[in-house]
Amino acid sequence: MARDPESIQSEIEKTRDALADSLDALTDRANPKRFVDSGKAQAKQKLEDPRIRYALIGVGVILAAAILKKLFS
Repeated sequence: MARDPESIQSEIEKTRDALADSLDALTDRANPKRFVDSGKAQAKQKLEDPRIRYALIGVGVILAAAILKKLFS
């Protein structure tokens, strides 16, 4: 059964619009800035955990003490 050209054209336009929407969504998801922002947010959230914060402070103090000892020995 033959289809009329207007119906075919309408389907092509709908498919084109759907493809454009899909490409826009993929472009948004693959945006490097989004990955950077997400990584920053995750790092900030982890640093807000007192266990991690105090552990990093402890490591910093130990490193500073080791450097000072090396400089003044």
